[in-house]
Amino acid sequence: MLLTEKMKEDIFSSSEKAIIEYLFEQRENIKDKTTKQISNDTYTHPSILIRIAKKLGYKGWLELKEKFLAEIEYINSHFSSIDANYPFEEQDNIMTVANKMALLNQTTISDTLSLINNDDLQKATNMLQKAEHIKIFSMNHNLLICHDFKLKMNRIGKYVTLCEVDPHFDAVNSNQNTCAIIISYSGETETIIRLIPFLKKNKIPIIAMTSIGENTITKFADCILRITTREKLYSKIAQFSTNNSICFLLDVLYSCVFSQDYDNNLKYKTKYSKFFDHRKTSNVVMQEEEQENI
Repeated sequence: MLLTEKMKEDIFSSSEKAIIEYLFEQRENIKDKTTKQISNDTYTHPSILIRIAKKLGYKGWLELKEKFLAEIEYINSHFSSIDANYPFEEQDNIMTVANKMALLNQTTISDTLSLINNDDLQKATNMLQKAEHIKIFSMNHNLLICHDFKLKMNRIGKYVTLCEVDPHFDAVNSNQNTCAIIISYSGETETIIRLIPFLKKNKIPIIAMTSIGENTITKFADCILRITTREKLYSKIAQFSTNNSICFLLDVLYSCVFSQDYDNNLKYKTKYSKFFDHRKTSNVVMQEEEQENI
């Protein structure tokens, strides 16, 4: 759940609600305001700010303020010129639809990139590089878009399994040499959450791909990569943005793992691709150097 959504819950006193309303009104303007200034503006006591932070699960006001500003910045950035849920309209002609879909894809990539930080990406890369077996747990519609990641990783000698037939036994039959990738937009998918105790019991490191904010999966993940969070659960044309975000994150992970041993991975992949791929082409762009002109 987003912090801004939690702040709207009916768990606050009247004085606390006054401060929360003030925060939503001022938004980015609270960045340089002290607790004393905020309490003066809302005719409340500075200690109430700390009380609000504690109710929301934070250590103090500064931590809450940092999270609130980061979320407001994310909500305000990108997607100002397109709606992720309804990227095109009924009256749009086919070229307009095509252009809007291109804009949606570009915006989604930029939005997802803004959610990646160096430390989390490095940690995820190290986890995948170290793992002898990578298992992906998600709902079937997400697993469908993971096949390309599986193929690419397999082609550099990394063993990847999409756990779609019997995920509970896939979780149980895992050891510490396994790394689990859990993909859930909401972070609250019951069938996925039920797997977590088995993964934790077997001391399997977990990379979570999920929406911004806190949810059940983020509480148990060892590393979190955020999916662009702009779509409703079902009030939308399709999950264009979510799918594109997941694909981009998987491409980034593959590329980062590849880069850890660039020369060897390139030689390995090229060697076996050349051995198994016997395609020919008359298109100069696609021709390999050693291919004879047709």
